[in-house]
Amino acid sequence: MPQTATSYAPSARQRIAAIIAQLLWAAVLALATLACLAFALIAGWFGLVRRGAGRVLGWAAAVAALAAMVAILLGDRDGDAVAIVICAALGGAATAVAFRIRVRLADADPPKRPVLIYNPKSGGGKAERFSLARAARERGIEPIELAPGEDLGGLAREAVAGGCDGLAMAGGDGSQAIVAAVASEHDLPYACIPAGTRNHFALDLGVDRNDVVGALDAFVDGREHRVDLADVNGRVFVNNVSLGVYAEAVQRSGYRDAKLRTLLDTFPDAVGPEGRGLDLRWRGPGGNEHAAGAAILVSNNRYRLGRAIGSGTRPRIDDGMLGIAVVSAPSGRGQTADGPQRPWRDWSAPEFEVDADAPVPAGIDGEAATLDPPLRFAIRPAALRARVARAHPGASPSAAIPEGAMRGAIALARIAAGRAPTQEPTDQR
Repeated sequence: MPQTATSYAPSARQRIAAIIAQLLWAAVLALATLACLAFALIAGWFGLVRRGAGRVLGWAAAVAALAAMVAILLGDRDGDAVAIVICAALGGAATAVAFRIRVRLADADPPKRPVLIYNPKSGGGKAERFSLARAARERGIEPIELAPGEDLGGLAREAVAGGCDGLAMAGGDGSQAIVAAVASEHDLPYACIPAGTRNHFALDLGVDRNDVVGALDAFVDGREHRVDLADVNGRVFVNNVSLGVYAEAVQRSGYRDAKLRTLLDTFPDAVGPEGRGLDLRWRGPGGNEHAAGAAILVSNNRYRLGRAIGSGTRPRIDDGMLGIAVVSAPSGRGQTADGPQRPWRDWSAPEFEVDADAPVPAGIDGEAATLDPPLRFAIRPAALRARVARAHPGASPSAAIPEGAMRGAIALARIAAGRAPTQEPTDQR
């Protein structure tokens, strides 16, 4: 169902932010040199995929390249290096504020017997810290606690069998996927309560992740839009499935306690010179068969990747397409009949298949899993009736950010002048 911001007009704060962003980004561009930056990235990757002295050498070279960039541009002027970092950080923050929008979703009647399922341990105990159960009762929502070892899907289905006409989940994204799948099966309204650690699904739905209790108002005065779900071999996911480096890392026993260290330790094993790579086969957008050597990410709608602003978010979550991103190993293991494949590619498709000769480790919405090949991914368009509280944005933080630096600069100039970022009203379906 369409959601349209028909009368978008930048606020005074957004206009000021756009002006600041233009000035700061101009300063950053004037002070940067691409050659040094490119060398720093290459050296950083060299260090990432190696251990011991190789890692130290690569990262030291990357730091030296960045220092050289500053020295070439600024000479010996004290504090200018810090100024570059501050300008870039403030420029990014100001740009994000300038492009932040709210959309008016479709009005919807509140459910009569909504249920909130909550994991008291998720997100470091957010449900208990914010007294979610009590806040739910105050809003006429029945709270149900998920006990350790309990079947979450079974609990949601029991609630539906008992007459529930709206489901909400307070927990991590893996839990959100399970309850969202049940709500989708019965075409019930669903509310995502951001009580997990990162709450990526909530962010892209337009739920304010800092307003955990307020998210419950989705079942009081909330508005509704239909969004997509995706599945792999029949298992629903709301964000993404990763194969490769991240998937290998989440399988390791120490991942939960030391995530960054575990990821760094996994890189050399997966894509380093002595790494085994991935034994995966897939077809690209042109139909040619490929072998992937580092990582594959399949997502419920396409992510903005490699962008200065909004990277790692999905501008929309209702375009009816999977997002597919593939990173090849730098050693050249990724080959096709046409020669070496590019190191990075991403595209959209309604379905995608990955084959292998053995079970494949995967990270599904951040949870460790092992999948039997072939892995068949599919999108489920408009499968979920997502409710969002009236006070929350209702749109992803990257929903209004144009693709490309030039379009972004033009949009910032329009906002600074008090106009909408594009010629046409923002339309999200």
